[in-house]
Amino acid sequence: MITDSSTLDAFLPHLVGQERIALDTEADSLHCYFEKLCLIQISVPGHDVLIDPLAGFSLVPLFDKLREHSIVIHGADYDLRLLRRSGYQDAVFVFDTMIAARLTGHLEFSLAALLLRYYNVTLAKASQKANWARRPLPPQMIEYAENDTRNLLGLASILETQLHELGRWEWFTQSCARVVEATRQVKARDVENAWRISGSNDFRGRDAAILRALWQWRDEESRAVDRPVFHILSNDELIASARIVAQHGTHRPERLQGGRLRRFQDAAAAAVGLPESEWPKFVHKPRLRATPEQEQRFRDLRKHRDEVATGLKLDPSLIAPKAALEALANDAPEAVASLLPWQRGLLGV
Repeated sequence: MITDSSTLDAFLPHLVGQERIALDTEADSLHCYFEKLCLIQISVPGHDVLIDPLAGFSLVPLFDKLREHSIVIHGADYDLRLLRRSGYQDAVFVFDTMIAARLTGHLEFSLAALLLRYYNVTLAKASQKANWARRPLPPQMIEYAENDTRNLLGLASILETQLHELGRWEWFTQSCARVVEATRQVKARDVENAWRISGSNDFRGRDAAILRALWQWRDEESRAVDRPVFHILSNDELIASARIVAQHGTHRPERLQGGRLRRFQDAAAAAVGLPESEWPKFVHKPRLRATPEQEQRFRDLRKHRDEVATGLKLDPSLIAPKAALEALANDAPEAVASLLPWQRGLLGV
């Protein structure tokens, strides 16, 4: 475990000359409202290290060194976004083993499934949802973290061989580049509609105003104590509470007490009393109905995609998801651009 600058400086020379570096991260999103990077796992031949971002030393030397190498990550999108928020920039190339596994036809492409298949290593599920901000980390969590990267370079080599044998290496590089590009885009939070959670579709008028107010109350409570929103009330509990308030004008959830309960009831009462002019607005955008010609083109595209996927032993959605086929059938301006060159080639568009 690297917990200070001097130990990090002593380790970094071991990265010199390495073609690839295996990397993974752990965060505390299941335990905090404000998610933070809690651990960086790195493996190169002869060295498996854990780097502690919570120890308070600069990670800049590490990030500068990583930029000089190809990085192997399984399911890179989340890790890259997490690292970017801590100052990391792009590496020479990101080798995403999950993408590689899917493009080589693996039906089970989780890291746990691949490590079990190729290395007979079982990842302990108990640590997946553990609190990675905990210090010191118990032995079982350390072992879990090390196993995430210990065999990742070997797995990448296996999958790379398969990609070349199948003639899909260019597909792979294009797909990885798209993931990296996507992580450069900051996802802005839709504050206006964030309260529209699963189960809220049938809320209208005053009922919608109540749900919105309770969602805002829950968000403020979560921020104040830096805990995930489900620690306050789950989405199902929030939906149920909004329905009860809408029917009876008040509610007393069993999980709430003291000041938190009072603030909940104050938010509910304020929402009940809102004038209609302040209720959430619903703008219905009419969906253009496809013409018979467009519907036939969609069916033709889907049939062709599925036949190609069957021949290649690939998940059809890898070649083109349903939304992309619909856009192509409807001649949407962005349709072709949404597909990578290898996808367009297989579809013939």
